[in-house]
Amino acid sequence: MSELILGLNAFHGDAAACVVRDGVLVAAAEEERFRRLKHWAGFPSEAIRYCLQAAGCSIQDVAHIAINQDQQANLLRKMAFVVANRPSLSMLADRLRNKRERASIKELLAKTFDGTFSGRIHFIEHHLAHLASAYYVSPFREAAVVSVDGFGDFASAAWGFGNGDSLRLDSKVYFPHSLGIFYQALTQYLGFPHYGDEYKVMGLAAYGKTQFVEKMERIVRLLPDGTFELDLRYFRHAAEKIEYEWDGGEPAVGRLFTPALEDLLGPARGAEEPLTPRHHDLAASAQAMYEKAFFHLLNTVQRQYATDALALAGGCAMNSVANGKVYQSTRFKHLYVQSAAGDAGGAIGAAFAAWHEIAERGRASNGRFAMDHAYWGPSYSDEQIHGILDAARQRIDAAGCRLERVDDERTLVESTARAIAAGQVIGWFQGRMEWGPRALGNRSILGDPRRADMKDILNLKIKRRESFRPFAPSILRRAVQEWFETDDDVPFMMQVFTIRPQKRAAIPAVTHVDGTGRLQTVDHETNARYHRLIEAFEKQTGIPMLLNTSFNENEPVVCRPEEALDCFLRTKMDVLVLGNWQISRQAEDSQP
Repeated sequence: MSELILGLNAFHGDAAACVVRDGVLVAAAEEERFRRLKHWAGFPSEAIRYCLQAAGCSIQDVAHIAINQDQQANLLRKMAFVVANRPSLSMLADRLRNKRERASIKELLAKTFDGTFSGRIHFIEHHLAHLASAYYVSPFREAAVVSVDGFGDFASAAWGFGNGDSLRLDSKVYFPHSLGIFYQALTQYLGFPHYGDEYKVMGLAAYGKTQFVEKMERIVRLLPDGTFELDLRYFRHAAEKIEYEWDGGEPAVGRLFTPALEDLLGPARGAEEPLTPRHHDLAASAQAMYEKAFFHLLNTVQRQYATDALALAGGCAMNSVANGKVYQSTRFKHLYVQSAAGDAGGAIGAAFAAWHEIAERGRASNGRFAMDHAYWGPSYSDEQIHGILDAARQRIDAAGCRLERVDDERTLVESTARAIAAGQVIGWFQGRMEWGPRALGNRSILGDPRRADMKDILNLKIKRRESFRPFAPSILRRAVQEWFETDDDVPFMMQVFTIRPQKRAAIPAVTHVDGTGRLQTVDHETNARYHRLIEAFEKQTGIPMLLNTSFNENEPVVCRPEEALDCFLRTKMDVLVLGNWQISRQAEDSQP
């Protein structure tokens, strides 16, 4: 009888669920895609519902539930901190409330689903779940494994070693010291207040100079053992209650920095204030300080384990700029960062940690599962899409759009490639939804990387986002070395690499101001239709890549065909390709 494990990241930002059957991932999705609120926090009931459906099972069939948090972890450290620092009663009350929520999983399942879960619940320490999410789905049989984030179970970083089917956690950095908190505080200071805005600082950093690094070094101190510590004068989280809102909605985090940070760096930027060269330089300096501490840790870990392979996870593993410098700044030669490296990925980490614990009790694993693609979410048949389009036919006609079914795939990809080459903006909705925050060719908006004005076109027609943020290239795997200063596999868009100088003028829409691109490598084996589309574009233009950005408009990436159609109709997108269906605007209606 097969062993089903339901993995959860719950009661936290980026709530998510997955199902693992006999050590193999079956389905995974983030709750935000169903709730339509970015980074949705709480109990991921809709993601659970989808995963059970994809696995063809009910909650009664699940033998184990694994959640990526363990309130008993690091308990002595927590008690010592309370005794030494006497934090506010409101802070302690919040921690007790969170503990009660996690204890009520069986009750929530009983209220939400038919049937009763009668299996075992595994509480997996937060950073062990991160390590498991990186190593147990990696292609490595041996690797150093590192997790870096804000906080989880009273720690902000952890590292250990994976060998075969075993994974050990050896060391940690504990509360209140955290690179994730440092970067989040500087993100708030620079006027980006929303949960998850750190990627904006990463994009802005390319425009600045690192003239504030000496001051950043007062904020983060590097220690001889490879770790780091914060100067707590600049942060509120260790002594005061920080306003966290995780309960069933978009998460919000109160201000993390103290007035002392403004004394050191100058006044904080308001969210509506214009960005100046000073802000560019502060962003560049914050990124440089993060990288300095990050590589200080990685180099120590590499020396400790004497391996050239690294599996990386945690929220800070989303820093694709730093990830792209791992090879030049350390002795690691191989890097794996799975597509949901942050807290959502803790769902699969918890599930795989529990599976390996179970397998060791006598059930042999059928070989290691390796995640080489990110397509683990919902998909929709051509008949389902047809029904949705039929129901919306009046809206489609009223928008002056033409609807056509194209059953021949060659015709479909060639006509779509011609539209892209003509400067049109394409909504591309295919197959199973991506796991993780990146659109990777199944829920994507596509454009011509050759057009210098494509970024402006996209921002005017659809995205309406900050002009300093780059767009990413999806490139055929065989062409990577010709265009980038690497020959690495980057299937999940988690690393930034330098574009070869002689190639930059040919692809200005995906070349960032510093000459880099956050590439996605595309293989025929993992996404055949997207690969064929890029090949068709290459045949027409000589360029083996497309501009790829997420299919959304200031909302979570679209999940269902209805959301893709709604986004298409309310924006000025030119063509929508839903499975085998093409919806095209009249030429005069598709102008910016």
